[in-house]
Amino acid sequence: MRTGQSVEPSKVMDGGVADRGVYYVHTLGCQMNEHDSERIAGVLEAQGYRPASLEQVERREVDVMVLNTCAVRDNATQRMYGTIGRWRRFKQHKPDTRIAVGGCMAQKDRDRIAETAPWVDAVFGTKNIGALPGLLAKAEETKRSQVEVVDDLMVFPSQLPTVRASRSQAWVSISVGCNNTCTFCIVPAVRGRERDRSMDDIMGEIRRCVDEGARQVTLLGQNVNSYGWSVGDRFAFSKLLRACGRIDGLERVRFTSPHPAAFTDDVILAMAQTPNVMHQLHMPLQSGSDRVLRAMRRSYRSGRFMSILDKVRQVMPDAQISTDIIVGFPGETEEDFQETMRVVEEARFSSAFIFEYSPRPGTPAAGMEQLPREVVHDRFERLQSLQEAITQEQMRGFVGRQVEVLIEGGHGRHDRTTHRLTGRERTGVLVHVGRPQGFPEPKVGDLVTCTVTDCGPHYLVADPDPEAGQVYEVR
Repeated sequence: MRTGQSVEPSKVMDGGVADRGVYYVHTLGCQMNEHDSERIAGVLEAQGYRPASLEQVERREVDVMVLNTCAVRDNATQRMYGTIGRWRRFKQHKPDTRIAVGGCMAQKDRDRIAETAPWVDAVFGTKNIGALPGLLAKAEETKRSQVEVVDDLMVFPSQLPTVRASRSQAWVSISVGCNNTCTFCIVPAVRGRERDRSMDDIMGEIRRCVDEGARQVTLLGQNVNSYGWSVGDRFAFSKLLRACGRIDGLERVRFTSPHPAAFTDDVILAMAQTPNVMHQLHMPLQSGSDRVLRAMRRSYRSGRFMSILDKVRQVMPDAQISTDIIVGFPGETEEDFQETMRVVEEARFSSAFIFEYSPRPGTPAAGMEQLPREVVHDRFERLQSLQEAITQEQMRGFVGRQVEVLIEGGHGRHDRTTHRLTGRERTGVLVHVGRPQGFPEPKVGDLVTCTVTDCGPHYLVADPDPEAGQVYEVR
């Protein structure tokens, strides 16, 4: 969601650009989509649009509505069409409101969107975000829907203006696209082949982010750790991590998502030896069954996956490792599923995003024999229950420890005595931080060292009492 309350003021409006009204961007999907939405906001503000306030959205007083879509799973597709249907009311309330749909579903389903939702003014893809203002202008001039989705990336997204959702944290894309051929995945079809940015370009953007106040940067790529492999440099990603460690003022570096097949020992050492690279790793397992991994065309096996985790924990015992898992892939047997349960039990993931397999049209797996939905859901419930118990055990292990939290915002709930702020500690765990009486209240972007006093299912609570020897420091 992008509103005037969450988007930092942009510099792209400087220079006397005419005021064209207010815009609103709603995002479905992954961090890459969230970052693309920052580019969408940037190109709109460069043309004179301003972010809408929450009140303007609620009153349906918005000039441009943009839906940035996801195509990875069926529920995202259903949410997209549901949102487009609801947005029709904006046109009924304010007929000159213009509606645009972009992102992965627009790249894949351009014609269907235009046919089923004629009130949509513009459809654009993942590779031509910069075309949005022109499409909106042409739709206004011709009173007809405009569809422009290109298959080749003409302008790297980093060259577009950006309105960042946070001044203290920044996403930086190091590559786009994917060269893998996983049978369940639509990403290569909508994002294209993998293309890397130059190291100088990436480092320049990171330094600008730090100069503008960012204390944390997250490096993004569909397979972030295969950066540089296309030109034969298999050490490029570890070099990039080490280079980030030499940037003054950059407190934290994260990255997502790496691919197990490309996760090399030099990356593990770079994580361990570079002080501002966080000991956090999100690496998709997808299945613990080697037979299913072969059917998925995942170019690793469970033993290789577990060996990476062992190496990571040998040099970074505090590492928090999370994952993605698909249950109910076509042909998955109960034996296959038990292999996934075994691997999850051994891996002790800090958390896992577990998904019931849903066929994506155009992928090889969509044409395979599907499992009954009740079988898939039962396996989902069993795996979720196992992972929830492991996650709770991990959370309890933090109680009594000192953690450093980067404050991201306010926590919506109050108890009788404490107002809490929310942020993440160095390995990525969510922390709700209470302010002891008489101590300054942290601001967004501050680093707070505090003592964990309690935990929930997926978060920590720090209501420290300095008089009891519990730490509380702000910087």
